[in-house]
Amino acid sequence: MSIKAKLVATAALTAAITAGLAAPAVAAPAAPTAPAASNAGAATEQQWLADVAAAIAPARAYVEQRTTEPTGEAPAIVFDIDNTTLATHFHPFTMPGIAPVVELAQYAHARGVAIIFVTARVDFIEPVTRYSLEKAGYTVDELHGRDLCDLFKSVQQYKTDERTEIENEGYTIIASVGNNWTDLNGGHAERTFKLPDYDGLLS
Repeated sequence: MSIKAKLVATAALTAAITAGLAAPAVAAPAAPTAPAASNAGAATEQQWLADVAAAIAPARAYVEQRTTEPTGEAPAIVFDIDNTTLATHFHPFTMPGIAPVVELAQYAHARGVAIIFVTARVDFIEPVTRYSLEKAGYTVDELHGRDLCDLFKSVQQYKTDERTEIENEGYTIIASVGNNWTDLNGGHAERTFKLPDYDGLLS
């Protein structure tokens, strides 16, 4: 995608986020049944949520095991945003939180784990992105978005560089959670948890 196209897409996303700010705070979609209208062949929302719950379930046990004893580290989990922590595909205007992921983040934070978000969204919409995350129930210890120079990097390289920066701040990244391999590949996380994207249909 060209830089111009990315900027156009970002402007559209900004408008969608702004339109959704007045929506009531919803921690997760209720009684999901609607099929994905824009991507024929993608799972229904109900199936997607079930698949997300199954994929994220092992993370809670891992966080519990990893934080049982004090280690002197500053543990952190790095989360992607779109269709990982916020349901932007099925609810592009309200962008509610995804219940099992919200629960994981809240559990980890209660056990002293920093909750850090690394997104391919551009950084100039950070205020509305932060608002959406907090409204959904997430603690936002850090939020990393792309600046102009980052647009010249691949998404994977950008996200790898951001995890490296987070480590340089003194954090130990005990887990990275995303729905695309570009969110996860490149190292700099002890464990990765891949949520469904149905071969790129939920980007």
